[in-house]
Amino acid sequence: TANGKIDRKALPEPSGAISEATYEAPRNRTEEKLVSIWEDVLGIENIGISHNFFELGGHSLKATALAAKLHKEMKVEVPLRQLFETPTIKDIADFIESMKESSYASITQAEEKEYYALSSAQRRLYILNQIEPGGLSYNMPFAMKIAGDFDVDRFEDAFRQLIERHEALRTAFMMVDGQPVQKIEKEVDFKVKYGRLGQDRLEEKIKAFIKPFALEKAPLLRAEVLKASGDEHVLMLDMHHIISDGVSMAIFTKELAELYEGNPLPPLTIQYKDFSEWQKLFYQKEEIKRQEDYWLNVFQGEVPVLNLPTDEKRPQKRSIEGDIVQFEIDGETSAMLNKLAKENGATMYMLLLAGYTTLLAKYTGQEDIVVGSPIAGRHHSDLKHVIGLFINTLAMRSYPKGDKPFADYLKEVKETALKAYENQDYPFDELVEKLDVKRDMSRHPLFDTMLVLQNFDGDEADIDGLTF
Repeated sequence: TANGKIDRKALPEPSGAISEATYEAPRNRTEEKLVSIWEDVLGIENIGISHNFFELGGHSLKATALAAKLHKEMKVEVPLRQLFETPTIKDIADFIESMKESSYASITQAEEKEYYALSSAQRRLYILNQIEPGGLSYNMPFAMKIAGDFDVDRFEDAFRQLIERHEALRTAFMMVDGQPVQKIEKEVDFKVKYGRLGQDRLEEKIKAFIKPFALEKAPLLRAEVLKASGDEHVLMLDMHHIISDGVSMAIFTKELAELYEGNPLPPLTIQYKDFSEWQKLFYQKEEIKRQEDYWLNVFQGEVPVLNLPTDEKRPQKRSIEGDIVQFEIDGETSAMLNKLAKENGATMYMLLLAGYTTLLAKYTGQEDIVVGSPIAGRHHSDLKHVIGLFINTLAMRSYPKGDKPFADYLKEVKETALKAYENQDYPFDELVEKLDVKRDMSRHPLFDTMLVLQNFDGDEADIDGLTF
């Protein structure tokens, strides 16, 4: 920079992925367009037409984003399965040439009205909140230390701009004529609370900060800054899951940093309420009936219950008490896992799901196991920069029979995952209702354990002069 500092922001992001394939330049306009789309989705440059998408750092979430972008910009529907079967630009170009153009249905802006429909994910959380009002299960708290010349007023101003930019951050939820709806407030009263840590223990401060939200009063987020010592502050942030999810938090953090630094953001073409109104119409289409048939077929017959050997008697009512155990795996194991996934044409999620269900089978002696997994739910390109709750839950049913070689079982799990992705729009709560499973107050209705792989990018704040 002019004053002799390293301009870290001007440095390109290291791709962290080197493909063995030698560079091969695009040969026609289709391949050129594909290179541009791949570079945008993967965030790396100099991609050749023989490079493998998954070896360059692609995974299921990025493959979903790629399919959405191809549909929007090239007017072709490339199934997720196709990206796994032909993961190079050369092969995808051949596939596109053989396809007819398919119309891309943009999400249009909803007409202005007092109340809007809830999305299926919002409806699920709203009902759960009615059953257990005042609970903290769906709070998304977050705390971090900030070192450097931190301007609290500038930070609060950036926060207000973000709330003005994203309608989800100004949304309240209520019942109208017996139906849950969302109402977007034009303005909300928001202030960043400021205090000093003093002699108090930080853990106690954080615990006191996390409180239930009243869904009918926006904004469903709060922030507090504590001055710790010298140039060190602690930021505590909490928001309700009904207005946000993991990918949204990454957008939130990135945009907050940009606004704090005074950088303008491109205008949003759609907001969350446009998506929820669009989804309501989408659920009336034939496609959703096809997806329903798929899930009902997966769960026909008796749904297995996972009977893990435990040292305590199962309580009569399910509780959310628990613990967190943290550990890291070493680089050598990580490299071996990546090699195993690559050799079998699987993503890391597919490999971990196969390993995890194998472990559960060893513990229980069962060979029919259901595991829950959240999915980002942003397979429409228009939703890339929108804050809100998009995730759906997929119930993955696998059959880890003892006599199968692991490689064969991994192929089955990969196929199960791909089919689930292809049918991911069907709302999980609808599936539970349709199956009419026997309810047990001590258990979740369809699965007892979940596997969550969080692989979204860009959730680290980057502000010149501050260390997080």
